[in-house]
Amino acid sequence: MAGHSKWANIKHRKAAQDAKRGKLFTKMIREITTAARLGGPDAGSNPRLRAAVAAALSINMTRDTVDRAIKRGAGGDDGVELETLVYEGYGPAGTAVMVECMTDNRNRTVAGVRHAFTKSGGALGTDGSVSYLFTKKGVISFAEGDEDAIMEAALEAGADDVETNEDGSIDVYTSPADFGTVLDGLEAAGFKPDNAAVSMIPSTEVDLNAEDAPKLMKLIDMLEDLDDVQEVYHNGTMSDEVAATLE
Repeated sequence: MAGHSKWANIKHRKAAQDAKRGKLFTKMIREITTAARLGGPDAGSNPRLRAAVAAALSINMTRDTVDRAIKRGAGGDDGVELETLVYEGYGPAGTAVMVECMTDNRNRTVAGVRHAFTKSGGALGTDGSVSYLFTKKGVISFAEGDEDAIMEAALEAGADDVETNEDGSIDVYTSPADFGTVLDGLEAAGFKPDNAAVSMIPSTEVDLNAEDAPKLMKLIDMLEDLDDVQEVYHNGTMSDEVAATLE
Protein backbone atom coordinates (compact mmCIF):
# COMPACT_ATOMS: atom_id res chain seq x y z
CA MET A 1 0.00 0.00 0.00
CA ALA A 2 2.98 2.32 -0.46
CA GLY A 3 1.17 4.17 -3.20
CA HIS A 4 -1.77 4.83 -0.90
CA SER A 5 0.49 6.56 1.59
CA LYS A 6 2.01 8.83 -1.05
CA TRP A 7 -1.43 9.82 -2.27
CA ALA A 8 -2.69 10.32 1.28
CA ASN A 9 0.14 12.77 1.88
CA ILE A 10 -0.65 14.68 -1.32
CA LYS A 11 -4.34 14.73 -0.47
CA HIS A 12 -3.61 15.92 3.06
CA ARG A 13 -1.69 18.95 1.73
CA LYS A 14 -4.53 19.72 -0.66
CA ALA A 15 -7.05 19.37 2.16
CA ALA A 16 -5.15 21.97 4.17
CA GLN A 17 -5.38 24.38 1.23
CA ASP A 18 -9.10 23.71 0.77
CA ALA A 19 -9.73 24.29 4.45
CA LYS A 20 -8.36 27.83 4.16
CA ARG A 21 -11.21 28.78 1.84
CA GLY A 22 -13.79 27.00 3.95
CA LYS A 23 -15.00 24.51 1.38
CA LEU A 24 -13.79 21.44 3.24
CA PHE A 25 -15.25 22.75 6.49
CA THR A 26 -18.65 22.99 4.82
CA LYS A 27 -18.42 19.38 3.64
CA MET A 28 -17.32 18.14 7.05
CA ILE A 29 -20.13 19.96 8.87
CA ARG A 30 -22.62 18.39 6.46
CA GLU A 31 -21.22 14.92 7.16
CA ILE A 32 -21.21 15.42 10.94
CA THR A 33 -24.78 16.71 10.90
CA THR A 34 -26.03 13.81 8.79
CA ALA A 35 -24.14 11.21 10.83
CA ALA A 36 -25.63 12.59 14.06
CA ARG A 37 -29.12 12.62 12.55
CA LEU A 38 -28.92 9.03 11.32
CA GLY A 39 -27.01 7.39 14.15
CA GLY A 40 -27.44 9.65 17.16
CA PRO A 41 -25.18 12.24 18.83
CA ASP A 42 -23.03 9.80 20.83
CA ALA A 43 -19.77 9.32 18.88
CA GLY A 44 -18.92 6.35 21.09
CA SER A 45 -21.82 4.31 19.70
CA ASN A 46 -21.96 5.93 16.25
CA PRO A 47 -18.92 4.88 14.16
CA ARG A 48 -19.81 7.17 11.25
CA LEU A 49 -20.00 10.18 13.57
CA ARG A 50 -16.77 9.18 15.32
CA ALA A 51 -14.98 9.05 11.97
CA ALA A 52 -16.43 12.39 10.88
CA VAL A 53 -15.40 14.09 14.11
CA ALA A 54 -11.86 12.69 13.86
CA ALA A 55 -11.55 13.91 10.27
CA ALA A 56 -12.87 17.36 11.21
CA LEU A 57 -10.47 17.77 14.12
CA SER A 58 -7.55 16.64 11.91
CA ILE A 59 -8.12 19.70 9.68
CA ASN A 60 -8.23 21.97 12.74
CA MET A 61 -11.98 22.48 12.97
CA THR A 62 -12.78 23.76 16.45
CA ARG A 63 -14.54 21.53 18.95
CA ASP A 64 -17.30 24.16 19.30
CA THR A 65 -18.03 23.98 15.56
CA VAL A 66 -18.11 20.18 15.73
CA ASP A 67 -20.45 20.20 18.74
CA ARG A 68 -22.84 22.66 17.06
CA ALA A 69 -23.02 20.43 13.98
CA ILE A 70 -23.77 17.39 16.16
CA LYS A 71 -26.53 19.23 18.01
CA ARG A 72 -28.06 20.43 14.76
CA GLY A 73 -28.06 16.89 13.37
CA ALA A 74 -29.45 15.35 16.54
CA GLY A 75 -32.19 17.98 16.67
CA GLY A 76 -33.11 17.38 13.04
CA ASP A 77 -34.42 20.93 12.75
CA ASP A 78 -32.45 22.25 9.78
CA GLY A 79 -35.26 21.35 7.39
CA VAL A 80 -32.99 19.79 4.76
CA GLU A 81 -33.26 16.11 3.91
CA LEU A 82 -30.05 14.83 2.33
CA GLU A 83 -29.45 11.43 0.77
CA THR A 84 -26.09 9.76 0.27
CA LEU A 85 -25.24 8.66 -3.27
CA VAL A 86 -22.17 6.87 -4.62
CA TYR A 87 -21.12 7.13 -8.27
CA GLU A 88 -18.53 4.94 -9.95
CA GLY A 89 -16.43 5.67 -13.00
CA TYR A 90 -13.16 5.46 -14.87
CA GLY A 91 -10.44 8.08 -14.94
CA PRO A 92 -7.23 8.47 -16.99
CA ALA A 93 -5.19 5.31 -17.65
CA GLY A 94 -8.13 3.15 -16.60
CA THR A 95 -8.09 4.29 -12.98
CA ALA A 96 -11.12 3.34 -10.89
CA VAL A 97 -12.89 6.27 -9.22
CA MET A 98 -15.64 6.33 -6.60
CA VAL A 99 -17.48 9.53 -5.69
CA GLU A 100 -19.46 9.85 -2.45
CA CYS A 101 -22.10 12.57 -2.58
CA MET A 102 -24.65 14.05 -0.22
CA THR A 103 -27.51 15.84 -1.92
CA ASP A 104 -31.09 17.06 -1.89
CA ASN A 105 -31.26 16.94 -5.70
CA ARG A 106 -29.87 13.81 -7.35
CA ASN A 107 -30.48 15.14 -10.89
CA ARG A 108 -28.23 18.13 -10.21
CA THR A 109 -25.62 15.92 -8.60
CA VAL A 110 -25.35 13.28 -11.33
CA ALA A 111 -25.20 15.99 -13.99
CA GLY A 112 -22.24 17.64 -12.27
CA VAL A 113 -20.42 14.34 -11.68
CA ARG A 114 -20.95 13.19 -15.28
CA HIS A 115 -19.68 16.53 -16.61
CA ALA A 116 -16.48 16.25 -14.53
CA PHE A 117 -15.75 12.76 -15.85
CA THR A 118 -16.46 13.72 -19.45
CA LYS A 119 -14.45 16.96 -19.29
CA SER A 120 -11.45 15.09 -17.88
CA GLY A 121 -11.44 12.29 -20.45
CA GLY A 122 -13.04 9.77 -18.11
CA ALA A 123 -16.41 8.06 -18.11
CA LEU A 124 -19.16 7.59 -15.56
CA GLY A 125 -19.81 3.88 -14.98
CA THR A 126 -22.70 1.82 -13.72
CA ASP A 127 -23.33 0.62 -10.17
CA GLY A 128 -20.82 -2.10 -9.32
CA SER A 129 -18.44 -1.29 -12.18
CA VAL A 130 -15.50 -0.46 -9.88
CA SER A 131 -16.77 -0.78 -6.30
CA TYR A 132 -15.58 -4.39 -6.12
CA LEU A 133 -12.02 -3.04 -6.25
CA PHE A 134 -12.44 -1.13 -2.97
CA THR A 135 -12.90 -2.08 0.69
CA LYS A 136 -14.07 0.35 3.37
CA LYS A 137 -11.48 0.56 6.15
CA GLY A 138 -10.40 2.91 8.86
CA VAL A 139 -6.93 4.35 8.13
CA ILE A 140 -4.88 6.02 10.86
CA SER A 141 -1.66 7.44 9.42
CA PHE A 142 1.59 8.60 10.97
CA ALA A 143 4.21 10.50 8.95
CA GLU A 144 6.86 8.71 10.99
CA GLY A 145 7.23 6.86 14.28
CA ASP A 146 8.34 3.76 16.15
CA GLU A 147 6.78 0.95 14.11
CA ASP A 148 7.01 -1.67 16.85
CA ALA A 149 5.48 0.58 19.51
CA ILE A 150 2.68 1.79 17.24
CA MET A 151 1.98 -1.77 16.12
CA GLU A 152 1.78 -3.04 19.69
CA ALA A 153 -0.61 -0.27 20.73
CA ALA A 154 -2.71 -0.60 17.56
CA LEU A 155 -3.13 -4.37 17.72
CA GLU A 156 -3.90 -4.22 21.42
CA ALA A 157 -6.66 -1.70 20.62
CA GLY A 158 -8.14 -3.99 17.95
CA ALA A 159 -6.52 -2.90 14.67
CA ASP A 160 -6.59 -5.29 11.71
CA ASP A 161 -3.14 -4.50 10.31
CA VAL A 162 -0.19 -2.12 10.49
CA GLU A 163 2.00 -1.34 7.49
CA THR A 164 5.17 0.71 7.11
CA ASN A 165 5.56 2.38 3.73
CA GLU A 166 8.63 3.06 1.63
CA ASP A 167 8.66 6.70 2.71
CA GLY A 168 8.77 5.73 6.41
CA SER A 169 5.15 6.58 7.12
CA ILE A 170 2.98 4.11 9.02
CA ASP A 171 -0.64 3.22 8.28
CA VAL A 172 -2.88 1.47 10.79
CA TYR A 173 -5.91 -0.28 9.28
CA THR A 174 -9.14 -1.05 11.14
CA SER A 175 -12.67 -2.14 10.40
CA PRO A 176 -15.05 0.86 10.15
CA ALA A 177 -16.76 -0.23 13.38
CA ASP A 178 -13.47 -0.40 15.33
CA PHE A 179 -12.03 2.85 13.96
CA GLY A 180 -12.94 5.00 16.96
CA THR A 181 -11.78 2.44 19.51
CA VAL A 182 -8.39 1.99 17.83
CA LEU A 183 -7.92 5.74 17.40
CA ASP A 184 -8.70 6.32 21.07
CA GLY A 185 -6.30 3.52 22.04
CA LEU A 186 -3.44 4.96 19.99
CA GLU A 187 -3.98 8.46 21.35
CA ALA A 188 -4.16 7.14 24.91
CA ALA A 189 -0.81 5.44 24.30
CA GLY A 190 0.67 8.80 23.29
CA PHE A 191 0.56 8.46 19.51
CA LYS A 192 -1.07 11.39 17.69
CA PRO A 193 -1.82 10.57 14.03
CA ASP A 194 -1.22 12.98 11.18
CA ASN A 195 -4.40 11.84 9.48
CA ALA A 196 -7.32 9.60 10.47
CA ALA A 197 -10.40 8.72 8.46
CA VAL A 198 -12.63 5.90 7.26
CA SER A 199 -11.73 5.49 3.60
CA MET A 200 -12.20 3.21 0.59
CA ILE A 201 -8.94 1.31 0.04
CA PRO A 202 -8.24 -0.16 -3.41
CA SER A 203 -7.17 -3.79 -3.78
CA THR A 204 -5.20 -2.99 -6.95
CA GLU A 205 -3.45 0.18 -8.07
CA VAL A 206 -2.66 1.88 -11.37
CA ASP A 207 0.78 3.48 -11.57
CA LEU A 208 0.43 6.87 -13.26
CA ASN A 209 3.10 8.48 -15.42
CA ALA A 210 3.80 12.21 -15.70
CA GLU A 211 1.22 12.55 -18.47
CA ASP A 212 -1.69 10.78 -16.77
CA ALA A 213 -1.16 11.98 -13.17
CA PRO A 214 -2.19 15.60 -13.82
CA LYS A 215 -5.23 14.38 -15.77
CA LEU A 216 -6.41 12.42 -12.75
CA MET A 217 -5.74 15.42 -10.52
CA LYS A 218 -7.89 17.55 -12.83
CA LEU A 219 -10.74 15.06 -12.52
CA ILE A 220 -10.43 14.95 -8.73
CA ASP A 221 -10.28 18.75 -8.51
CA MET A 222 -13.41 19.12 -10.64
CA LEU A 223 -15.29 16.55 -8.57
CA GLU A 224 -14.22 18.00 -5.22
CA ASP A 225 -15.26 21.48 -6.35
CA LEU A 226 -18.86 20.26 -6.63
CA ASP A 227 -20.81 21.24 -3.52
CA ASP A 228 -22.59 17.87 -3.40
CA VAL A 229 -19.39 15.79 -3.42
CA GLN A 230 -18.11 14.68 -0.02
CA GLU A 231 -15.23 12.31 -0.91
CA VAL A 232 -13.42 11.04 -3.99
CA TYR A 233 -11.59 7.70 -3.89
CA HIS A 234 -9.42 6.19 -6.62
CA ASN A 235 -6.73 3.57 -7.23
CA GLY A 236 -4.16 5.78 -8.92
CA THR A 237 -0.65 5.88 -7.52
CA MET A 238 2.53 7.62 -8.59
CA SER A 239 6.24 7.68 -7.92
CA ASP A 240 7.84 10.39 -5.79
CA GLU A 241 9.26 11.92 -8.96
CA VAL A 242 5.86 12.19 -10.63
CA ALA A 243 4.22 13.42 -7.43
CA ALA A 244 6.86 16.18 -7.16
CA THR A 245 5.77 17.58 -10.53
CA LEU A 246 2.27 18.17 -9.15
CA GLU A 247 3.32 20.32 -6.22
